[in-house]
Amino acid sequence: MLSVLCTPHHEHHIQNATLIKLSFLKAVDSYINCIKLIYLIINNMETERLKSLDMLRGFDLFCLLFFQPILINTLRIYNNPSLSSIQHQFQHVEWQGFTFWDLIMPLFMFMSGITIPFALSKYKSRNKINNQFYLKIIKRFCWLFFLGWIVQGNLLALDIYNFHIFANTLQAIAVGYIISALIFVHFSLNRQIIFCILFFSTYIFAFAYWGDFNFSQITNLAEQIDRFILGRFRDGVIWENGIWRFNDSYSYTWILSSCNFIVTVMLGMFAGTILRKQNYSQHKRFLILFCLGCILILAGLSLSPIIPIIKRIWSSSMTLYSAGICFVLISIFYFIIDIKNYTGGKWLMYYGTNSIVAYCIYKVINFKSISNSLFFGLEQWMGDYYSLIGITFQCLVVFTILRYLYRLKIFIKV
Repeated sequence: MLSVLCTPHHEHHIQNATLIKLSFLKAVDSYINCIKLIYLIINNMETERLKSLDMLRGFDLFCLLFFQPILINTLRIYNNPSLSSIQHQFQHVEWQGFTFWDLIMPLFMFMSGITIPFALSKYKSRNKINNQFYLKIIKRFCWLFFLGWIVQGNLLALDIYNFHIFANTLQAIAVGYIISALIFVHFSLNRQIIFCILFFSTYIFAFAYWGDFNFSQITNLAEQIDRFILGRFRDGVIWENGIWRFNDSYSYTWILSSCNFIVTVMLGMFAGTILRKQNYSQHKRFLILFCLGCILILAGLSLSPIIPIIKRIWSSSMTLYSAGICFVLISIFYFIIDIKNYTGGKWLMYYGTNSIVAYCIYKVINFKSISNSLFFGLEQWMGDYYSLIGITFQCLVVFTILRYLYRLKIFIKV
């Protein structure tokens, strides 16, 4: 009888307890979901591509694939001595020295390094490093090296006599990227800096110990190493009647230079680490990047009396000097675009978001043949200016393809 009388009251308490428990669990669940949402937002903020990165990369590719070809062709047609200084800045230095045009390749490599902290930070935790990670970076290395063969290695010629193993910017990026990516994921920032110094020092030590600090164009150590290792598969080799010989006018080196290729990419990686620092204000990031750039420029110039600035062998002074300019450029682009929210020049994004595609299309596909088929009748009236039609057509077709890809949000990553 007592149990019967207490049952309604007891049931009421049970119901209340159950409701409280359900409410508590629901509140906890909501709290956990909220935390997850906040984490995802922060994670997305950290890995979000900064517009300044794509804009600077786009600027680099625009100069390479549009502005310089048209400008140089125009200046050659005019042949005005008063414009020779401008023309000089848009051509590579033959040996010692540095022009604006010598910055294009270092900047391309530097920008590939900047993306490493944004793309690979999620693998920094030991339990997240798996076969998928290694497969990812090896796949990128292979694709870049393969595309380098297509662009400049003469792979499409299907002629073993004209095939070059290591001869292109994309292959230099491939070497710099895979080493830098592995170091970034497996080691702390302090040890990353130590590795960077080791690669930088290796190049200098090799020239000091085996190369006698000889930086002449034909007999320097980097040149001799390339000739010994690459042999007939080196770019610049000349074949005559089945016999090959080295072309002394070709002086780009790749094997020993890879030490400083890695340094260039790693310096870009350090810039990316600074840009990704959440505990730094935007202005602090700008100041650090700008000041580091100035320091590296001065360091490169200070080293140049001992080790000359020579882009063709990627000398140590050139590595520091070019990287310094890259730091200054990314700081300026970051300040203008990401801090001041400048919205102009978005067409540079066409090049920046599909940089590898842009480079390969321009270098491999000859759209000028289409131009010659359509406009050949104009040559009789345009004379020297006719060559401008072909190069402008080539540049505009590539630009149109990239614009179309960007509008469709098709971003092809390698």
